[in-house]
Amino acid sequence: MVKIAVELQRALEHRALNGDGGKLRARALAKGDGWTVEDVVCTSGPQDRPFEEQHADVAIAIVAAGTFQYRASSRHSSAARELMTPGSVLLGRHGQYFECGHEHGTGDRCLAFRYAPDYFESLVADSGVSSRDFRRFCLPPMRALSPLLARALAGLTASMETPWEELSVQLAAQTVQLMHGPAPGNGNAPPSSLARVSRAVRAIERNPHVRLTLASLAREAGLSPYHFLRTFEHLTGLTPHQFILRARLREAAIRLVNGRAKILDVAFDCGFGDVSNFNRAFSAEFGVSPRAYRRQFTTS
Repeated sequence: MVKIAVELQRALEHRALNGDGGKLRARALAKGDGWTVEDVVCTSGPQDRPFEEQHADVAIAIVAAGTFQYRASSRHSSAARELMTPGSVLLGRHGQYFECGHEHGTGDRCLAFRYAPDYFESLVADSGVSSRDFRRFCLPPMRALSPLLARALAGLTASMETPWEELSVQLAAQTVQLMHGPAPGNGNAPPSSLARVSRAVRAIERNPHVRLTLASLAREAGLSPYHFLRTFEHLTGLTPHQFILRARLREAAIRLVNGRAKILDVAFDCGFGDVSNFNRAFSAEFGVSPRAYRRQFTTS
């Protein structure tokens, strides 16, 4: 998403200008009793060695821009290594050790929701889910999460007040409910596959509105179209077409909330060839038309 990636690009340019090492900058957006929301920008790259960290609270982080590898320890497995891409959701338990690596690209930006353990347990209990433990470490970009993620990411560029407390509650409940369903496992993917798919994801992120064919993305990754399609879906949980469509729709949703552009212009700017196709895709993703979606977040 172009506007969201601007802040990351500025941080990377500042690093290059000053010759600094990779850094993590967290800016508090909102805070309440048992929860916080932060805008987290990381400028680490392949030259920066990852180091072990520990989640001080329960963490649910939405990847807004960039890619990275997330490795977390678990009592269910010794370690897991997941490729995090825009639209995916990182999950971390209280006290869990983890590493974030940027072997295949520089920088990322995340919207991090953090919960005190007792507060998070109360949210999970109220949601009706019996298990309160994360049995996996990420969720891929999913249609079920699209409306919530779009609303949350719009808060990074919004000129209006964002209901962060409501979003934190909804995100906790929905994430826990979804994590018990089937999800792609890419923990054993070879580094070469991670590198190739990361290159393709970053190519999509740079120009999600332009026409990107399977053949052109496969060339970017250095694979045949057949092997690229299988590898991409295995690591991201989506086919390239689904990934591009979801990225375009998230960008459109954010523009509808934060801007006054005509729906026709939003459709064309986000890479849709005609407004009818945009309306159908948007309604399928978010459950309402673009016009109705905008009305939800505007006041008379």
